[in-house]
Amino acid sequence: MKISTKGRYALRVMIDLALNSNGNYISLKDIAERQEISNKYLEQIISLLNKASFLETARGNTGGYKLARLPKEYKVGDILRATEGDMAPINCLTENGECARQDKCKTYSFWKGLDDVMTEYIDSKTLEDLIK
Repeated sequence: MKISTKGRYALRVMIDLALNSNGNYISLKDIAERQEISNKYLEQIISLLNKASFLETARGNTGGYKLARLPKEYKVGDILRATEGDMAPINCLTENGECARQDKCKTYSFWKGLDDVMTEYIDSKTLEDLIK
């Protein structure tokens, strides 16, 4: 499985907001320049993060974005799921996935084990861990 640029950039944006936080809102333009991400693509990522209630936003000259919580309160897995969707390696492990062969599938336990390991790892790391 590969994480798309949306997932990777979302982590970079969240780290940028954490590192540059001084209590004020940070403009999209400043984030885009530091992270070398186009404004248009960054808007898409910010929209997903905002929809997940990860950010506080303000409009106007002093507006922009800042984290809604402390960096230690964000799991990497939650950020990735907000931008990537379900992280399951195969469809039958997703919330809506169904497989009529699951009971007799010889590979199901392998995929389930992989999913468990990946989920445990990405949920064990916080934004604060990445900053350190």
